[in-house]
Amino acid sequence: MSSATAADITPASDVPLITTPAVAHVGVYVVDFKRFNVEEGTVEAMFYLNIRSDTNVSINDLEFMNGRVSSVDVIRNTPVEKNYRIYAIMAVDPNLRYFPFDSHSLPIIIEPKILNEDQLRLMIDQNESGLDEEADIPGWTFTSSNSTITNRSYTAGEVPYSRAVFSNGISRDSTSTILKFFLPICLIIIVSLASLLMKVSSRLGLNASMFLAAVLIHWRVASAIPLVAYATFLDIFMIITYATLVMVLLSGILILKYNEAQDMAKVEQISWWSLRIIPVVSLTMYLLLFLWILV
Repeated sequence: MSSATAADITPASDVPLITTPAVAHVGVYVVDFKRFNVEEGTVEAMFYLNIRSDTNVSINDLEFMNGRVSSVDVIRNTPVEKNYRIYAIMAVDPNLRYFPFDSHSLPIIIEPKILNEDQLRLMIDQNESGLDEEADIPGWTFTSSNSTITNRSYTAGEVPYSRAVFSNGISRDSTSTILKFFLPICLIIIVSLASLLMKVSSRLGLNASMFLAAVLIHWRVASAIPLVAYATFLDIFMIITYATLVMVLLSGILILKYNEAQDMAKVEQISWWSLRIIPVVSLTMYLLLFLWILV
């Protein structure tokens, strides 16, 4: 019988340990969203959180990366499956470039508190995830509901943390936007452009009042969103509106000037060019703006 030497024996401590991360299947079923505040970037969410794992993972092992939990009710609590009813205030990063035709994503982001991706990995439980058909946010329409798994590192070189993201897309109600904002502005533009047919001094007062009305509507609508570092669709739309109203006002001032000087040839010339240039320039700018938002 051959005997083994010391060199042939590998110490148990030197044998590499093959470990696999624990897996937790996470599902989020949103019952309702309430009080979506664009200015503050917050939304109140009521949802069910379901966790299935073989390692007894609970809500105490997880955290919501973009929100603060207000209340938690335990519905089911077993070693392999846990279910909670949660009310939380979630942070939202609103994109207001297309306001008032803006759309947003309302995310619920879940991540392990301590364990990294090598220790605990999250998986989406599609059977326990979704959006209730009776969920509603006044003034908004739900457009999508999806969930993804990603990861996130907080310092260079560290092992990332597994992350589950449940997102629900919403867009502003178009009918409400048109009736409350675009219809009044369109009426102001139509009245202002129609005044180009007038060659009397009263036209100036009419256009001045249209300009003031446009400023008040702009101020009222813009007050619903926070100050941002970029121009929104509303800002560009109103710049075009102001430019149109200013061009009509200037033509009215010139007509008034030459009317007082009894220079009817100049009055006719200004009126002729105003009717052919101002509406074309204005409508072209509006068309380009709406093409931009569609693209």
